[in-house]
Amino acid sequence: LDLSTEEMKEGNHSEVTEFILSGLTDRPELQVPLFVLFLLIYVTNLMGNGGMILLITIDPQLHTPMYFFLRNLSFCDLCYSSIIAPKMLQNFLAERKSISHTACAVQLYFFVCFADVECLLLAVMAYDRYVAICNPLLYRVSMSKRLCNLLVSACYAVGLVDALIQTCCIIQLSFCHSNVINHFFCDIPPLLALSCSDTRISETLVFTFIGFMIVSSVVIILLSYVYIVSSILQIRSAKGQRKAFSTCTCHLTVVIMFNGSQLFMYLRPPSSYSMDTDRIASVFYTVVIPMLNPLIYSLRNREVKDALRKAMKKLLS
Repeated sequence: LDLSTEEMKEGNHSEVTEFILSGLTDRPELQVPLFVLFLLIYVTNLMGNGGMILLITIDPQLHTPMYFFLRNLSFCDLCYSSIIAPKMLQNFLAERKSISHTACAVQLYFFVCFADVECLLLAVMAYDRYVAICNPLLYRVSMSKRLCNLLVSACYAVGLVDALIQTCCIIQLSFCHSNVINHFFCDIPPLLALSCSDTRISETLVFTFIGFMIVSSVVIILLSYVYIVSSILQIRSAKGQRKAFSTCTCHLTVVIMFNGSQLFMYLRPPSSYSMDTDRIASVFYTVVIPMLNPLIYSLRNREVKDALRKAMKKLLS
């Protein structure tokens, strides 16, 4: 829905008060099947992450630093996808896929916030694995409850501040030529593409912050795993090596999926942006990955499977 010429002439231009989200597709026959598919994904996400939080909370054997961080990761995934999925599901069935300017800013803020928190949590979890494998005798002392709380608090504090800066960079832009966002939620690239302001300063600030957040997280993870692999290779027994590697495979899988999609989405040259490609990538890291994370940790982690078995026995007895 483009703004009329009359509106654009008023003053110099007329600011939009709401946006229209183009969604994943404009084909009417796909709206209901996509609604059903993403509803199933979202329900699985809620059950998986909610179940992981509950399981870690009620099982004393999972009250360790690793599972403390995992519980926070599940909470982050739950919030992260819930910012996007409900509105996306509503728009599959709505005739007019509108979102107010304020709601768009709020969605963008919390999306950036929880994306940052997840990025930093994955780095913290890599450091936790480094301490557990490289200094196992000092693990409980090094990763004290106080330090774990401080690390998680720092992740949220950085996420809240960075999201505020990035959101301010976007909402101060003018949107006057069109109010149609070529996306299924209020994300940074389509909003920058839509603006009629000079976006060079905003682009530089936003992508500097995004780049720093992703690259610093990846560097911490890579350094941690260099030391981890070095320590594992010094273990003489093959069984010991397998056990050490098994504690890292779940985390590495999640890191590769999340950071890989983030790097693809935000750290490409602007000339290579394609909204159709970006929408597919966005679906992957906003909806699919948060659903997969608890499945990866529950299916590939013996302690989680044992805790789940015990919880099911108690529930059925």
